[in-house]
Amino acid sequence: ACSPSGRLLSVGLADLLDDQEAQTDFHPHNPQLVLERALEDSGDDLDLAIRRLNELRLSTAAIKPEVTQGIDSQLSAQGTVANNVESSGEESSTGCNLPLDGAEWVDLLVGEVINASNVEDAKMRVSRALEVLEKSIFAHATASAKNVQKDNIALKQQLEALIQENTILKRAVSIQHERQKEFEERGQELHQLKQLVSQYQEQLRTLEVNNYALAMHLKQAQQSNSVPGRFHPDVF
Repeated sequence: ACSPSGRLLSVGLADLLDDQEAQTDFHPHNPQLVLERALEDSGDDLDLAIRRLNELRLSTAAIKPEVTQGIDSQLSAQGTVANNVESSGEESSTGCNLPLDGAEWVDLLVGEVINASNVEDAKMRVSRALEVLEKSIFAHATASAKNVQKDNIALKQQLEALIQENTILKRAVSIQHERQKEFEERGQELHQLKQLVSQYQEQLRTLEVNNYALAMHLKQAQQSNSVPGRFHPDVF
């Protein structure tokens, strides 16, 4: 039978394999390739894939003990992460001992499937891991939403401050405009006063000239009247 869990895990992994290398190499440092190869060879039958993986590990241990040691240490580390995740649900939601990115989550899921003894065990392991992943995503989304909310509040406060500053600036510009207008009006008045002063100065000079001329005529008249024996011809 074809396992839906096997199909789910094998989606998107086919393009990661080179067929020739996958048939001859065990890929000890990449459990994704191991699982993909096993699932393809077993027709996505998870039970058969697990048995073949166990057989492959046993046969490889006799030829390349250092390879299987690396696999065992990697799977052990992944199992430790899964156990920590299962035993501390509250800590898991905060991201303690959890994978940091998608690739590490994939490695964790692959490790859980490889360590499973049968289909039901694999389903339980994957289900637990996916549940923790869901909680982790929810916690991350909640934290992100809180951060976004804080940012929105901060931006709103900044906007209100900018609006208030803009209002103050508008008022300052209006006051400055009024003062400038008043200054221009006073400048016009001063110009008019200067013109009046010029006119008055011109009139004053004219009056001074006229006054000087009158003074000269008066002086001449007085001199004429003071000459003795000089009579006016019309009198006689």
